[in-house]
Amino acid sequence: MIRLGLSGGIGAGKSTVAKTFIERGGYHIDADKIAREVVEPGTPGLAALVAAFGDDILADDGTLDRPALAAKAFVDEKQRTKLNSITHPLVGKRTQELLDAAPDDAIVVQDIPLLVEGNMAPFFHLVVIVHADAEVRIARLTTARGMPEADARARIGAQATDEQRRAVADVWLDNSGTPEDLAAAAAALWDDRLVPFDQNVRSRTRVRGPLTLADPNPAWAAQGARIVNRLWAVVGDKATAIDHIGSTAIPGLAAKPTIDVQVTVADLGVADALVDVLADGGFPRVPGIEGDRPKPDPATGSVDEGLWGKRFHGSADPGRPVNVHVRPAGSPGGAFAIDFRDWLRADDAARDEYAQIKKTAMAGADGDLDRYVGTKEPWFDDAYRRVAEWKRGSFDG
Repeated sequence: MIRLGLSGGIGAGKSTVAKTFIERGGYHIDADKIAREVVEPGTPGLAALVAAFGDDILADDGTLDRPALAAKAFVDEKQRTKLNSITHPLVGKRTQELLDAAPDDAIVVQDIPLLVEGNMAPFFHLVVIVHADAEVRIARLTTARGMPEADARARIGAQATDEQRRAVADVWLDNSGTPEDLAAAAAALWDDRLVPFDQNVRSRTRVRGPLTLADPNPAWAAQGARIVNRLWAVVGDKATAIDHIGSTAIPGLAAKPTIDVQVTVADLGVADALVDVLADGGFPRVPGIEGDRPKPDPATGSVDEGLWGKRFHGSADPGRPVNVHVRPAGSPGGAFAIDFRDWLRADDAARDEYAQIKKTAMAGADGDLDRYVGTKEPWFDDAYRRVAEWKRGSFDG
């Protein structure tokens, strides 16, 4: 199954999106609801809070007096840590129980107000952020919920910033219009992206990016960072490095709008052991690709084909094509991927030269990827030598 992280600032309209997803069959896990459940009367959670903070955090009816708890728990970092040490494990345990109970064919929607603040974004197949400007949210909170304006501003100010949310957002749903507009956008997202994404993960199907050159896009760097972080969450300590590589990692360079990422592992045995792990995480393996095109060693001119093995995966997400190159540590292909990126970042003339090579190759490809790649290969063979000379000069200098 795929897991979707849904978040947004208070008053942004997240509940409208959640409702739309639920109506379309989403399996909803509400973090706020869980946080209330684990401290209801008679629970070990409430007993632990009373033991830690005193009987005066209870209301007359025995329920938790949340303002009274806040007055004690948020006075300093020590008290806040004490609160979190009690509630977070309980919320995590209950969340896992609900995940375990999810139907096999479910798309799980985890509704988490503090997803960004908790650094949880990499652990989801997709993160959806619902956004509305602060003044719009304040107006909603003070009218629809009757919240005092000072409280509304304080709550908004205590949450993640728009910039922090944008950094983790795979999808940014703007809610500056009507609830109906937002619900329609959420429904389209479900039908056009989430359902195909889920089907692709189950069938181990990767999505090919378009064979076209796009103008340089500053957003590629942020997209690459999100994919790198997500892959770290998927493979953990089985990787020794994960890097954004390829043309989308080079500012100012036109590129096919597909993010390339390199996962470095100890050896190809580790790469093979990660096939199902990566597929479950949304990156199925592409069969038939067992290595890179070998290149002659710049110093000796010899070619050792055995050093150029790799495994190749792609993204199952129809909204974000990704190529994942899994290469062994110390392989020439892995080293070249990093060095080539850094060379083009450092040398504007080389970058512009490569841009022209790409343009010529694309013009003659006629929609054929193999032809496009094949046209570039002779230039890459020479670039392999030039990169080695550049790197040697960088060390010598």
